[in-house]
Amino acid sequence: MHLQKRVLVTGGYGFLGSHLCERLLAQGDNVICLDNFFTGARTNVEHLMSNKHFELIRHDVTFPIYLEVDQIYNLACPASPIHYQHDPVQTTKTSVHGAINMLGLAKRVKAKILQASTSEVYGDPNVHPQTEDYWGHVNPICPRSCYDEGKRCAETLFFDYWRQHKLRIKVMRIFNTYGPRMNTNDGRVVSNFIVQALLGQDITIYGEGSQTRSFCYVDDLIDGMMRLMASDDDVTGPINIGNPNEFTILQLATMVLDMIGSRSKLVKMPLPENDPRQRQPNISLAKKHLDWQPTTQLKEGLGKTIKYFENLLSESRTRELLLQKA
Repeated sequence: MHLQKRVLVTGGYGFLGSHLCERLLAQGDNVICLDNFFTGARTNVEHLMSNKHFELIRHDVTFPIYLEVDQIYNLACPASPIHYQHDPVQTTKTSVHGAINMLGLAKRVKAKILQASTSEVYGDPNVHPQTEDYWGHVNPICPRSCYDEGKRCAETLFFDYWRQHKLRIKVMRIFNTYGPRMNTNDGRVVSNFIVQALLGQDITIYGEGSQTRSFCYVDDLIDGMMRLMASDDDVTGPINIGNPNEFTILQLATMVLDMIGSRSKLVKMPLPENDPRQRQPNISLAKKHLDWQPTTQLKEGLGKTIKYFENLLSESRTRELLLQKA
């Protein structure tokens, strides 16, 4: 029997956070969704607003907050380069001050706390696939560093609170995740390709498209996240959560074009600074400690994501037509 808990989800208004809120409510928990509304969308949580077990608070994690909760999922931080490079100082503050404030809250109320870290802590890796004991190859002074180093510092804080204050911590390193509710303009490769293909625009590939990524469908990712939170206290992580099946960016672009039946052309652009050449998780620890591995194949997940964006663009066009007639 599931014991009802009071759960705080920071960044709960966003892509991953909204899916997590949904799943927590479905298992009978009371959910407080906390967000500063910078990158999320109201439509992500609108269907949850009538649920008496759901509460939405507009708040920035860089400032302390005082709540009574049993668990904290710390997801607050813009995760796409377009958004986290918009205000890099604020991005670092969100990761570092946000972690300090949430860890302080967890310490005060004796809550279990999970940090949504990232595969970006590995930088442009010299080890492939990446295992959790790899320390990374990160440039601390490039435009991506606000996110990469902010997340690395947050991990440091989590383990210092664990050692110093015996806090019950969980650290998960999230690899590329995709699915419904991704932001249309977030600059991530899956949403970029789908939107460009649906609109008949050129598909932008950086470099030769030979760089690889591993794409995890959102439902699998949330399942891994919740399994980590529910795991024994000695399972602190860091644990990689992602899909180990590796694809080149060119393969992804071709698959999207074929599935949509788009006539969009592939256009090559210069590679951004410090863009990782390879990204693939080793998920041995997730299999061992969480009995977790992804089950959604890329084609299946892309089909659901394409359908979401088709509906979104269709609604957007309808709104534009109505405005023109008004």
